[in-house]
Amino acid sequence: MSTKDLYEIVVGLEVHAQLLTKSKLFCGDSIAFGQEPNIQVSPITLGHPGTLPKMNRRAIECAVKMGLACHCEIERYNYFARKNYFYPDLPKGYQVSQHTTPICKSGFITIKSGNSAKLIRLNRIHLEEDAGKSVHDADIHNTCVDYNRAGTPLIEIVSEPDLRSAEEVYNYLTEIRKIVRYLGVCDGNMEEGSLRCDVNISVRRKGDEKLGTKVEVKNLNSIRNARRAVETEAERLIGLIEKGETIIQQTRSFDAGNGTTFAIRDKEDADDYRYFPEPDLTPFNLEEEFIERIRREIPQLHTERISKYVNEYKLSEYDAVILTEEKSFSDYFEDLVTFARDYKASANWMAGPVKSWLNDNGNEIENFPLKPERLSALIQLVNNNKVSFTVASTKLLNALLGDASKEPLQLATELNLLQESNASAIEPIIEQVISKYADKVKEYKKGKKGLLSLFVGEVMKLSKGKADPKLTNDLLTEKLNS
Repeated sequence: MSTKDLYEIVVGLEVHAQLLTKSKLFCGDSIAFGQEPNIQVSPITLGHPGTLPKMNRRAIECAVKMGLACHCEIERYNYFARKNYFYPDLPKGYQVSQHTTPICKSGFITIKSGNSAKLIRLNRIHLEEDAGKSVHDADIHNTCVDYNRAGTPLIEIVSEPDLRSAEEVYNYLTEIRKIVRYLGVCDGNMEEGSLRCDVNISVRRKGDEKLGTKVEVKNLNSIRNARRAVETEAERLIGLIEKGETIIQQTRSFDAGNGTTFAIRDKEDADDYRYFPEPDLTPFNLEEEFIERIRREIPQLHTERISKYVNEYKLSEYDAVILTEEKSFSDYFEDLVTFARDYKASANWMAGPVKSWLNDNGNEIENFPLKPERLSALIQLVNNNKVSFTVASTKLLNALLGDASKEPLQLATELNLLQESNASAIEPIIEQVISKYADKVKEYKKGKKGLLSLFVGEVMKLSKGKADPKLTNDLLTEKLNS
């Protein structure tokens, strides 16, 4: 047993999700990504004296929706607090957050752990405003600050320390990303910083109940980097314990380039932030009708769709997971099967030719040129033996993508792609193949029945894919066994 196997990793996550609102949490400044630095700011964002914040109703709705989807208890009476600390990208010198009354309490998220499901308990989901962004590489002598992001509405999803491996961390973050995207509360784009996480990690000897000293790794901007950071930091902490050194509670950062963490500062406790109620924002109450309206707006989530595809559509779990990775992709499939009632064929087309086109073109399903109704007509051509799947998924699909206004049958006719189902047209080609491979025919007759696929393939090649595969197979079998 290795030294690492003697220890247990204990992880809790703080996930920050930027809410899909048009404006900031307490003012009307835009939160559009990628703008020139410091143009999406106002006196309220910058905390000028005499300015007063105003609450963003849409942000509250997003927070409640996430809480309901995660089985949380929704707090009816809410207020905000000031979290005091000084940092250059915090223009007011404090952050407005929820401390005493998080809008969502408890709850859980279900993840896969090995071959089984595991509940990860949530401590809270609360609302807060984002800080600005320090830019260290724009000037060789100075750190620059961009306040465009300051005041952007966030929810912070805080888990209990229930995660026990880097793989569980990866699965947990993947699950959160799917949930926020299905709900439409966050775009989940970690590259743009709209979904970030802080990892609180400690290690302890297996069998111990007392938690070890935790270290926080801040601002991880990809699910893969979160997994790497947990692996790296766990190894570092175990190494310190084995050497008899003391673990210091501190905040660290992860260098994705070399796969190491480094200290930023010693970790503050809650008392260090001197929380007190925000005097410029009145408390607010959530009425039952408001909460129930949001509950009714929650769409069918990916887990429910997986169950539906497996139990009602009789698809494999593998197919169901692929189809539900992205809500928009699943939405397209949902529309497709209203036209093409062949669920398996529709799933094969979505996971095969459609997904290949999206990957090859670096595109999303929203930009796929064919509407579900038109793709359904193409699937029906294959099901009705008008064209082969090979011809349909390559030649005909490409032609339709180039001219999506035409019907698949019309285009297949124009391009002479319709499958030949007339025996009298296929038999001469079969004779040609049998004559060409006379030696293989002898081997077939001696028992090498696997050669049938060779003959079928040659017929398909000579017919340019137009021969009906089933009819070809039947005619060849009859001819070769006579």
